[in-house]
Amino acid sequence: MKCPFCSSDDTQVIDTRINDDKLSIKRRRKCSACDKRFNTLEKIEWQMPAVIKSGGTRQEYDEEKIRSSFIKALHKRPVSLILVDHAIDLIRQKILVLGEREIESRLIGDMVMTELAKLDKIAYIRFASIYRSFKDVTDFSEIIEEFHHK
Repeated sequence: MKCPFCSSDDTQVIDTRINDDKLSIKRRRKCSACDKRFNTLEKIEWQMPAVIKSGGTRQEYDEEKIRSSFIKALHKRPVSLILVDHAIDLIRQKILVLGEREIESRLIGDMVMTELAKLDKIAYIRFASIYRSFKDVTDFSEIIEEFHHK
C-alpha cells in the first residue's frame, strides 16, 4: 500500500480490526519512510449483474435506485431506515445468489414488492400502483386482494 503522505511503497500494517458488520476490515498502517500513520478499509467488492430494462436496454445495477423506491413508497410511514437497509441487503443477497451476469428489472421490482409487503401495507400498495401502472380503482382492489392472500 502506497503512503498517502510521501508515496513510499514501504508501509506496514500495525493493527487490524474487523468491523461490526463483519464485511470489512480496518487496518492501521505506518510508513517506513516518513513514519506517518494512516488507515485503510478493506471490504468486499460485489460483482452485481447488469440490469435489463423493460425496453431491452442494459444498465449498471444501482442500489440507490432501489433505496429511492423504498423511501418514496414509505414516505410518512412509520418504518425505520434500519429495516429499509435490511430489506435492501436481502434483495442484494438474493440477486447475488442467482449468480447471473444479467437480471431483468422486473425481477428486482418483484423483490422490492415482496420486501415492502413485509414492512408496510400502504407502502406496498403505493409501490405497486406505480410499478404496475395502475389505471383505475379496480387495479387497487386487485392488489389489495392479492396482498391479503399472501
